[in-house]
Amino acid sequence: MSGESIRFDRRRLKAMVNKEFAQIGRDPSTFLIALLLPLILLFLFGYAVSLDISGTRVALVMEDSSAPATGLAQSYGASTYFSPEIIRNRQEARDQMVTDKIRGIIVIPQDFGKTVAAGKVPQIQIITDGSQPNMAVFVSSHAQGVFQNWLTTEGLANAPPRPQIEVSARYWFNPGLKSRYFLVPGAIATVMTMIGTLLTALVVAREWERGTMEAIMATPVSMAEFIASKILPYYLLALASMTVCTVIGVTLFGLPFRGSILALYLVSSAFLMPALGLGLFISSATKNQFVASQMALLTSFLPTFLLSGFIYEISSMPVPIQLLTYIVPARYLIPSLQTIFLAGDIWAQFLPNIAVLLFFGLVFFMLSFRFTRRSLD
Repeated sequence: MSGESIRFDRRRLKAMVNKEFAQIGRDPSTFLIALLLPLILLFLFGYAVSLDISGTRVALVMEDSSAPATGLAQSYGASTYFSPEIIRNRQEARDQMVTDKIRGIIVIPQDFGKTVAAGKVPQIQIITDGSQPNMAVFVSSHAQGVFQNWLTTEGLANAPPRPQIEVSARYWFNPGLKSRYFLVPGAIATVMTMIGTLLTALVVAREWERGTMEAIMATPVSMAEFIASKILPYYLLALASMTVCTVIGVTLFGLPFRGSILALYLVSSAFLMPALGLGLFISSATKNQFVASQMALLTSFLPTFLLSGFIYEISSMPVPIQLLTYIVPARYLIPSLQTIFLAGDIWAQFLPNIAVLLFFGLVFFMLSFRFTRRSLD
């Protein structure tokens, strides 16, 4: 009997869904990926991973012990960007930089106090570790900024004058510039990717490897019922995991939630369509759990981590890579999640992203139907 002549039956679908839930309950790896791994990722990005630059270790070489030199040293100590260590000679500072104990060296020379007493602008030396270019630029610019502020406060000649108009910077949506506020939503997207694609990539391949696919073919189950029974349990599992991660992010990490529950679940459901569809397509095409898991990691997890804007800004990528990001579903989810948490419901942004995600999902489900056949060939 061909799959097209079998009518859809809710009782058969319910039985197949119950079978899949029973399989999930018997498989420890499913609980590991769906429950334990999301918590590990969430705590990792919430606590261990931080893009906030503060308390950078630097060596402050004090070759002068005058009052002006001490005052400048106190300015560096009061800065939230630096955690200076007072050192009396340059060689010790160089040794610490070589052993990666510090990120920069700020030298206050011997004639610093005399130069200030003469009413002249003194000079300092800033040495940074060029093996880490971003950190080197940060240390250099902020060390120079602290020095310029100190010169202005002391009113030294040729120092930048106090501005007549003060500019007060305001950062919308994330005033404290806390990196966890955009890392945690990205971690939630990663969790849904892993559950939606990685777990689903194993379901059909598992049936083939265990020899149960032949038994399913002998039953009056249509392809629509079969695919729906493989999708619904992991759809609910992914939403449940997303809910747990959201609650933890808001209550434990202090992540603001300025949007609505409706927007959160609507955007998440739209993303799960391509995630589940891709996993099912991989599983149907490979028919091998090991190969399916590797393909799922390469086509879903790595692009979500590297090409979605989660860690690296898409605008800073080469143009060919930027074009490649348009086929990464997580590219349309992560900005929406960040908006829901930090800004609120902005449907002008959500709706185009939802439309693209549903289109990707339609493509993957069509491919899944194409490769999932009621035959052994």
